[in-house]
Amino acid sequence: MRDVLTLEALGLIETVDRTGSLAAAARELGVVPSALTYRVRQIEDALDVLLFDRSSRQARLTEAGQELLREGRRLLLELDAVAHRVKRVATGWEPQLTITADGLISSTTLFELCEAFYALNPPTRLRIRSEILSGTWDALVLGEADLAIGCVVEVTQSRGILSQPMGEVPFVFAVAPHHPLAGISGIISDAQLQQHRAVAVADTTTRGAGISIGLLGGQDVLTVPTLRYKLQAQLRGLGCGFLPECLARPFIETGRLVVKAVDGQRRTVAMSYAWRGHSAAVAAPARKNTQAGAPPPRPLHNGRALSWWLEQLARPQTQRALLERHHNV
Repeated sequence: MRDVLTLEALGLIETVDRTGSLAAAARELGVVPSALTYRVRQIEDALDVLLFDRSSRQARLTEAGQELLREGRRLLLELDAVAHRVKRVATGWEPQLTITADGLISSTTLFELCEAFYALNPPTRLRIRSEILSGTWDALVLGEADLAIGCVVEVTQSRGILSQPMGEVPFVFAVAPHHPLAGISGIISDAQLQQHRAVAVADTTTRGAGISIGLLGGQDVLTVPTLRYKLQAQLRGLGCGFLPECLARPFIETGRLVVKAVDGQRRTVAMSYAWRGHSAAVAAPARKNTQAGAPPPRPLHNGRALSWWLEQLARPQTQRALLERHHNV
């Protein structure tokens, strides 16, 4: 089975699934269709399962085929991680550093940090991705990112993941001046809020339904993908909701948004940054080696790229800029 189920075989199955047919996959791979069909049957015979449903003209994966491709992709990611680790041990620099940033993080400050990093002329490639709410933390836990900036969920203990707080973001409840809630004086109750549509940013987690902040049960909701979309929707009076004070401030000052007091709603969000790796401040106790003359285990360290980013993130001025500088974009 190991002789048949190789990385090449997994790539072949992925190509057939992506192109939709054996003929199209054969053209892309530069082989004759009969050779590709024979190779697929070899894999199926070795596993004693059908990987593709051949009842239609298109090559559709069976449930067994989908599971094989899903697990195969996970194995490929793990192999990439091993290769990256080997290179990091040899050079000290990671081949690639993936950073996931929550939508609350200032993109202006983030890219200023990227500029400063590239000024070092490092061999590390940066990959930046944006997530919302628990999606930021999940990307780190699932191994899809090395560093998460702006975790808004309560950080839990996970093996190989460390975190540090970076501050709190104050929120204000704001509506357009022509929105019905703008004319209400005093504190707005939950019963009054429930009669009006809320604007919410969708959680990007792939595990479960995600979390929501500041929504009431039974309330109509307009769901948008980013904070910028949420801001635009509320400026147009399409709904109400909380916005980061630093993002809403210019529009409050010009009268395009009106801040209202609401009853019993959350007004600040605590944020942190987290990373996959090791901290010099957290040292594991040394284990006694039972084999005489055996060398002690080699200590593990963060790569040079991650270490540079952690050094920047530890600075209070950098934390403030990442959380507050939204009006420049």
